[in-house]
Amino acid sequence: MQIGLDIGRQYVKMVVVEKTRDGLKLLNVDSKLIPEKNKPFDPENIDTPLIVMAVKELIDRMSLKPKHLRNLTTGIGGSNISIKQITTMDMSTDELKASMMFEARKHMPMDGTDAVIDYQVLGPNRFEADKIDVILVACTNGVRTSHQKLLKNIGLKADIIDSEPIAIMNAFLQSHQSSEEGAVILLDIGAVSTSLVVWGEQDMFFTRDIPRGVHDLVKDIATKRSITYSEAQDYLQNEGAAALEVEQPEDTSLISVAERSSLDIFLEDVRRTLRFYTKNSKQSHFSALYLSGGGGNVKGLKEYMEENLQIKSQVMDPFANLETKEKISIEDPAQYAVATGLAVRKGFEA
Repeated sequence: MQIGLDIGRQYVKMVVVEKTRDGLKLLNVDSKLIPEKNKPFDPENIDTPLIVMAVKELIDRMSLKPKHLRNLTTGIGGSNISIKQITTMDMSTDELKASMMFEARKHMPMDGTDAVIDYQVLGPNRFEADKIDVILVACTNGVRTSHQKLLKNIGLKADIIDSEPIAIMNAFLQSHQSSEEGAVILLDIGAVSTSLVVWGEQDMFFTRDIPRGVHDLVKDIATKRSITYSEAQDYLQNEGAAALEVEQPEDTSLISVAERSSLDIFLEDVRRTLRFYTKNSKQSHFSALYLSGGGGNVKGLKEYMEENLQIKSQVMDPFANLETKEKISIEDPAQYAVATGLAVRKGFEA
């Protein structure tokens, strides 16, 4: 049994899989809201006890025993980690592990005093026969210790602490066929931030944390329509991306500064990131964009992104290639991309 636990800012999610002769089977999946139900979501007031209680309730609801959980993988994301693709000499696993700290010092901004290093091998470099491409991940020891302390308060111990952008990529690789030509864009939209991952079989891996999420969309709706936060959440759920359309003045002869919605600003962040990727990788062809996370399935968002970026867009289903128990009913599979990527992590170990 392999378990992925995604501790977000608004929800905690868990995916349980097991290895079978033919691949992986989905055994259980569920999520739990962290804040109290009838209170507006405030990311600045999500205390540790609320997270601990939410995870414990989720584990209990899924009929799991914390003390008996094995092969648990959790993730760290956002600005707490640095991720970079590097090219290095092909060597044995032991030699590669020993060389990663040196490579991190060479390629990543870090003082080297308390860094924690991990990596994932992508495969042979397509230009040099004796070299391999590796994704290098680093965070401070303080970040890891804080995460471990949270897990200890819950009564858990992780076998692997992964990075959320890597989990998103692994969820995609598990569930979708990648294109040999052109890079794919993975956009995992959370409550307060979005993980943007760009990757292709022949292209550079790149990720960036965009500090905008569903919370920003809801606040925008609440402000513009003078309604409560809870009413704005319902409005977004019912109307989707159309709820953020900016009304144009009736008198078109008037000169006015165009007002932009939070969705327009989010789109510009994505555009700016893709321009940066194109400049640094020389890759300007994107084969597809996949939306995931709690905001990935917002009504009309897929069409909005496709129309404005001119890139084929779809909502990711991380369970697409998993055998599933008949009784499992999954509402909005896209929200479980990170948890699924964490659960299948064992199959992608270096």
